[in-house]
Amino acid sequence: MPFFVSDTIASASRSRGLTLIAALLAVCASSSALAQAWPQRPIKVVIPFPPGGPTDLVMRTATEKIQTILKQPVVIENQPGAGGNIGAATVARAAPDGYTFLFATDTLLTVNPHVYKSMPFKLDDLKPISVLSSFSQTLVCNPSLGVKTVSELIAKSKTMPLSYASGGAGVPGHLSTELLLSMTGMQMTHIPYKGPAPAMQDVLANQVPCGLLAGPTVLPHVRSGKLTALAVSGHARSPSLPEVPTMDEAGVKGYEADFSLILMAPKQVPDDIVAKFRQAVVDALRAPEATERLKASDQIVIGSTPEQAVVKVAKDFAKWGAVSRKIGLSLD
Repeated sequence: MPFFVSDTIASASRSRGLTLIAALLAVCASSSALAQAWPQRPIKVVIPFPPGGPTDLVMRTATEKIQTILKQPVVIENQPGAGGNIGAATVARAAPDGYTFLFATDTLLTVNPHVYKSMPFKLDDLKPISVLSSFSQTLVCNPSLGVKTVSELIAKSKTMPLSYASGGAGVPGHLSTELLLSMTGMQMTHIPYKGPAPAMQDVLANQVPCGLLAGPTVLPHVRSGKLTALAVSGHARSPSLPEVPTMDEAGVKGYEADFSLILMAPKQVPDDIVAKFRQAVVDALRAPEATERLKASDQIVIGSTPEQAVVKVAKDFAKWGAVSRKIGLSLD
């Protein structure tokens, strides 16, 4: 009898184990079948900013080739608001079936959690797929200020009160300048605008002497001599302004303020689908005509792996969190 009971228990245990294995294999098979069949209908990419910005430019540059690769339409949907939080929340709540993706500036993940009093989604509701491109800001001043280098601007700031323009509180130009001020001891008053274009207009009109603004916004005016470019914020020189030094080269050693455009998906989207979509987008952006077009807009194509994207986000989350706390930045 004891042997019989023991044997029965062992048999039941084996049966449960086989049932569990069969269930896991069924899930894997189902996931694999889903990935193999994907995509079977249009894919939506949510851009959580207004049309016409860097995210729009990069994704629309890639769309035609992505559609050719995947043989399905790619629909771009702009859902602006709250620094990208509104569109991001839509994607975070979307069905994880591989038909809804998010394409946004990395500040959505690296700055917003530090400065918004409440977030409509959790960071781990989204998973980074790839850092698709990187860009920097260009420090420009009105020629009437009489400075041509960063060291001259630092010296000038010690003799008179200065201000700087940005496209708004918490945007790359604002944070990049605050990082510069903290590393050099300069004092400059922040004048925020609703976007880089109106900020640039007031620097041109000498209402505000300087600004750390997007390269494509200021490039024509640097070329015409209406603005003086002192340095770029990234670790490398701008492809559209190769003669302008980086901040590090200009004497602010260790300064680096690159920003990225990141492709993301709802957390539970199968890895096989994520890999297929990422590869299609990266291949589209690495096509020579796409790469050249983006260079002209100051975007450098990266196409990182998901693992590299996670490391980049974590590093910048710590950097910009420290800057945000130092300046007491808080947004509703």
